[in-house]
Amino acid sequence: MFTEFLEKITNWVLDKEEAAAKKCEVSIEDIEKQLKVLEEKRDELQKKCNEQLKVFNNLISRLEHIKNEEALRCQKEAN
Repeated sequence: MFTEFLEKITNWVLDKEEAAAKKCEVSIEDIEKQLKVLEEKRDELQKKCNEQLKVFNNLISRLEHIKNEEALRCQKEAN
């Protein structure tokens, strides 16, 4: 819910920014600064997500290995 609210506010601000840009009331330098900040935040978020995905993938691999070993052991015991 908060995310939706934040997204609506952000879109509203960007709509105002776009309207101001159409009237040449916003400098290209300001827009470039904003872009740089957003790109840096995006890259930071991407790095954190990749790190967390690596952890999850390792956990999944370990569990799959355990499952496979257990299934093999149980098959041998059944025979």
